[in-house]
Amino acid sequence: MSTTKSTLYDIRGNAAWITLNRPDARNALSQDLVEELYAHLAAANGDAAVRIIVITGAGKAFCAGADLKGKSGPSAGAGSGIAFDQVLSAIWNSDKPVIAAVNGSAFGGGLGLVGAADIVITSDTATFSFSEVRIGVIPAMISVVCLRKLGAHHGMRLFLTGERFDGAQAVEYGLAHRAVAAEDLEAAIDEEVATLCLGGPNAVAECKKL
Repeated sequence: MSTTKSTLYDIRGNAAWITLNRPDARNALSQDLVEELYAHLAAANGDAAVRIIVITGAGKAFCAGADLKGKSGPSAGAGSGIAFDQVLSAIWNSDKPVIAAVNGSAFGGGLGLVGAADIVITSDTATFSFSEVRIGVIPAMISVVCLRKLGAHHGMRLFLTGERFDGAQAVEYGLAHRAVAAEDLEAAIDEEVATLCLGGPNAVAECKKL
């Protein structure tokens, strides 16, 4: 049995970096990954030294969505652990700003993480897709967070077609705030962290509630 963790947790200055660490599976949402991600979010929120939470992916993908090859995925959890909707709620309701650093493809549930995050910085070469319709299902759970950013206008077409779009289009659609060259992504995240840390912690938390 592999002892490799499905996620990595690293404190860098004022930021807690959570890295989805299943690059061979394009960081698909296995049950282990979902539960580890939830635990890391709780740890970061409980650490007074952490001001910002950053979620990114290892390898060439951010997150490919549900682990279709595994025995459990983001919909698992009824009586068997943490469910993916609990992760989305933890991101959305976090007292601390959550940044999605989208390093590569974000499909299905991966777009749920993007939709739940407060700030999204993406590589301009990243690809996005609400791919559920292509396999005969719907993006029901993630629509709760994604439609708040997309609105019905963009959401209708993207949900119905499953069409792929890039980082610049993600900004146009309202899913991302900035699209940068892949080699500049980490620097852009550092800039965003530094800017957020200029605000008072309590004021930032209250702004999130607003």
